[in-house]
Amino acid sequence: MDGYIHSTESFGTVDGPGVRFVVFCQGCPMRCKYCHNPDTWEPGKGTRMSPEALIREYMRNKAFYSRGGITVTGGEPLLQIDFLLELFALAKEKGIHTCIDTSGATYREGESAYNEKLERLMALTDLVMLDIKHIDDLAHRELTGQPNSGVLAFAKYLESRNVPLWVRHVLVPGITDDEGALERLGSFIGGLRNLKALDVLPYHTMGQSKYESLGIPYPLEGVEPATKEQATRAREIILRRLREERAKLTRKSRE
Repeated sequence: MDGYIHSTESFGTVDGPGVRFVVFCQGCPMRCKYCHNPDTWEPGKGTRMSPEALIREYMRNKAFYSRGGITVTGGEPLLQIDFLLELFALAKEKGIHTCIDTSGATYREGESAYNEKLERLMALTDLVMLDIKHIDDLAHRELTGQPNSGVLAFAKYLESRNVPLWVRHVLVPGITDDEGALERLGSFIGGLRNLKALDVLPYHTMGQSKYESLGIPYPLEGVEPATKEQATRAREIILRRLREERAKLTRKSRE
């Protein structure tokens, strides 16, 4: 089962723990206004690569990945679940740490055939990095073109399977920085017992040139990049509510 691959990165340092071999999958159902890889949107494009070929690429630099592993990202990697199953099965045979960086947008409760494959994939997955774009459904639709119900359901699914979870949230001034929404996000992820880390990433405009080269209007024209200070403050708001939620759950468990 070949995968449609946009590109690979040999020494990724922001795509999970340690130094990682990063596989960028082609195809994505979301159209996030701040996406910096619009060239990954269309499915069925890119370079066809086999799981075996990607593992061979990993093994060439194996010594650098002793504390890292393989991360598949996108685009949306879960659009190619059959390919991921084969890739991760080979990775686990080699003792390689596996990570999926996903929007969770493909998850649908009740789809038995897909979910059976997902069960098998999660058994081969050491970490999921989940991008929660916005906790409010209407705002999420405006930002990404998709509802967030599947995303939040996927987070709960991962908790039920005890799959280690790393949540990411991009802070966009005027769009994802509402304090009330940040507090709601904190309450939601505070209830996830499998949560291992939280990243709040400042929005940047480094992908704008790609839109220009593809002839696509840039959706956030005029929106200033977020500062590190803004991202740090937002993270503090989320964590404050997260701790409150966890304290509440602890009290309930003792009653």
